[in-house]
Amino acid sequence: MNKLFDLSGKTAIVTGGNGVLGGAMAEGIARAGARVAILGRTEETVNRQVETIEQNGGEALPLYADVLNTSDLRAAKQKVLDEWGQIDILINAAGGNIAGAVINPDQSFLDLDDKSFEKVVDLNFHGTYLPTKIFSEPMIETEKGTIINISSMAAQKIISRVIGYSAAKAAIDNFTKSLSVELANKHGEGLRVNAIAPGFFIGKQNRDLLLKGDGSLTDRGQTIVDHTPMDRFGEAEELIGTAVWLASDASKFVTGTIIPVDGGFSAYSGV
Repeated sequence: MNKLFDLSGKTAIVTGGNGVLGGAMAEGIARAGARVAILGRTEETVNRQVETIEQNGGEALPLYADVLNTSDLRAAKQKVLDEWGQIDILINAAGGNIAGAVINPDQSFLDLDDKSFEKVVDLNFHGTYLPTKIFSEPMIETEKGTIINISSMAAQKIISRVIGYSAAKAAIDNFTKSLSVELANKHGEGLRVNAIAPGFFIGKQNRDLLLKGDGSLTDRGQTIVDHTPMDRFGEAEELIGTAVWLASDASKFVTGTIIPVDGGFSAYSGV
């Protein structure tokens, strides 16, 4: 492996590392040499992801925690420090949408459920802010570390019916840029903050919106593919290269950026 991309000796935490996209990135940085702590609420899926990494020759640690619970997060941080002594990389992959925060085709903005709207903003924005604040403490002490947030195409272009999710991901973009400046100005060039903005990938939360029961595209799925120059949805493994690059010294002069991994969706006007 090119030494620039080598993560050997590094310790990473991946929130939502028991999910489809977070899990793929966790496996990728483990293959690049990092020790990886998988943080999630569901013990079964966290343990399964840890086992997958270990079966592939990597080193992993389960962390059972809610990204909105500061006590959970502080306990998780201490577990990692007790086990491995350092935190070098944080990937904030926890997030997603909530059914009640989606405007259905026969509804209007006025029909949005306020509590669901609040929950989706909490999960996607505060669920990145709180882990970042807690897990960056050892990074700030050593003035070295890399934080990777997960944005969305919904932050860059208007995606209909998902106002709450879009607003939260737009906040992630601003947070990423603001924190990159804050940390670099006060703690030096060794602390970097960037974000990955995935295009459209099939997961549990959006499968029914994008695919019919027989696997064919829904109208919404077809519209997305039509506006993606590569003419398909992304595969989770296609996030790994960008994650490893941002986590490694190969990108050590890169901070405050939002990197699309979207098959060209953000570049295409539809014309």
